[in-house]
Amino acid sequence: MTRREIRKHLFCIMFDAGFYGKDEYDEQFDMYWDALEETPEDDIKNEIYDKFTAIMEKCPEIDEVIDADTRGWKIERLCTADVNILRIAIYEMKWDDSVPLRVAINEAVELAKIYGTDHSPGFINGILGSVAKQFGEE
Repeated sequence: MTRREIRKHLFCIMFDAGFYGKDEYDEQFDMYWDALEETPEDDIKNEIYDKFTAIMEKCPEIDEVIDADTRGWKIERLCTADVNILRIAIYEMKWDDSVPLRVAINEAVELAKIYGTDHSPGFINGILGSVAKQFGEE
């Protein structure tokens, strides 16, 4: 399974999680895989789960970064898909050393093309470009 496919699954799981409480994450994670015809090997599912839980733990800090870069827009007003794409990318940019900043941005833009609105790719690219500058990459 490619890194992009892993991100797609992660995005879908995070999107679903927004409808449930934290105490239901494990059950929803399992239900997500049960609904698919083909599921990845357990090691891939574990990798996705670990990243999911790490992102959800960092959500308050990640959301502060998003709020700081969406001047005049509270996170609650943003498209849910865009917020989850930004959360994945910002997590990868700040805490996942295996993902270069530019790759995190590019992959987020690609997710936005699939799951976002017509304006999402440009919006995501702009926000993450600003975040990259904060993290020391020009």
